Amino acid sequence: MPKMKTNAGAKKRFSLTGSGKIKRKHAYKSHILTKKSKKRKRNLGYYGTVNKADEKNAKLLLAMK
Repeated sequence: MPKMKTNAGAKKRFSLTGSGKIKRKHAYKSHILTKKSKKRKRNLGYYGTVNKADEKNAKLLLAMK
């Protein structure tokens, strides 16, 4: 059976933490930032984790078992 390929888009967007969770960046932090509050922009800058419901799909895209 051939090896599974990692999805290139997922490879750029997700990374793995030491405990095995999948780390992601928040959306809405790339443009039209003038109307967003400082607090909102600051909180969007931090990393988040992929939701438990989406974790299985993200791991499939990253070619993990």
